[in-house]
Amino acid sequence: MGYSKDETLKDKKSLNEIENTISKAIKKIGAKKENELCKYLPMHSGGYMHHFTLKKMKKKKPQDLASLIEKFVIQKDRPTIVAPKPRAARGSRKRKDQLVFTRSQLERMLNIAKLAGDKEIISVLRPKRSLAACKRNLINSIKQDRVDHDLWNAYAECATSIHNHAELGQSIIE
Repeated sequence: MGYSKDETLKDKKSLNEIENTISKAIKKIGAKKENELCKYLPMHSGGYMHHFTLKKMKKKKPQDLASLIEKFVIQKDRPTIVAPKPRAARGSRKRKDQLVFTRSQLERMLNIAKLAGDKEIISVLRPKRSLAACKRNLINSIKQDRVDHDLWNAYAECATSIHNHAELGQSIIE
């Protein structure tokens, strides 16, 4: 599956052409690196070209990349930087009506719930443990001859939850 002489010669020629086009564009915008060209090349999805896309196009579609560089950098009197693609603000997915507590505040609320004996609030505020962590803690308490009903309940709840999820997944498959 070798290339013919004409194909390799054509590939070398197009590689030289794209390199020349890139070097002209770099000089025109006064850049130091090839990646700085990206900010001048707009994309259909909005924003400017990602540097990985530039590298990929350079290897797989050099003619397309050369035409983009020609159109947006070399042929323009003053090439303009493309605005970046708009992104969602940090924390924009957070719900506004949801209360956020620090770890110390949660621990204080958990202690208050324990003093009041409110099992429902305790189960809501208690950090969720994995089945492995529950097993490990339960085994350690048994080794220490200590009975911890809350730990047993947490283990039972975790095991039941996993069992229910497995049954649900099985019923979806069937």
